[in-house]
Amino acid sequence: MGQGHETIRFVANGGEVVLGADPATPLLDALRNRLGLKGPRLGCGADQCGACTVLLDGCAVAACATPLWAAANKHVTTIEGLGTPDRPHRLQRAFVAEQAAQCGYCTTGIIMRAAALLAATPHPTEQQVRTALDRNLCRCGSHNRVVRAILRAASAP
Repeated sequence: MGQGHETIRFVANGGEVVLGADPATPLLDALRNRLGLKGPRLGCGADQCGACTVLLDGCAVAACATPLWAAANKHVTTIEGLGTPDRPHRLQRAFVAEQAAQCGYCTTGIIMRAAALLAATPHPTEQQVRTALDRNLCRCGSHNRVVRAILRAASAP
C-alpha cells in the first residue's frame, strides 16, 4: 500500500469491510466513495448539521468528522443497514406515516440519531426527542412532524 495507508477493518451494516486507506480519511468519504453507501450525506463537513450521522457501535456520530481509524474493529450502521424496502425499520415506517421528510436531505441523519436515542431511551418524552435532535439541522421546517414520527416509532412494536 502507498505511504500513509493502513489496513482498516470494521463491520458496515453487518458485512465485514477491509480497506487500505489513510487512517485520517473521514469515515463519510469511505462510506460513500469506497463502499457506495450514499445514505449518509455531506452537509457542512464540519460536524455542525447532522446530515452525515451514522451509528458507530450504536452511538450517533458525525461521519464527516470521524476519522476512519475510529471505526477500526467497530460496527458502523448507516440508513441502508437500518431497514430494507421490504422490511423498513419502525422509524422509517413512522417517518412515512407522519410525512416527516420534505426535501429529505437531512432525513437519514435524523433517523440515525433517532435510532440511537430509541436504543438508549425506548420511550422518550417529546423534550428528550427535541434535545436529541439539537445537532441535526433541517431547513424545510418539518421538525414537528419529525418529532411526531419519532414518538410514533417509540410506541410501535
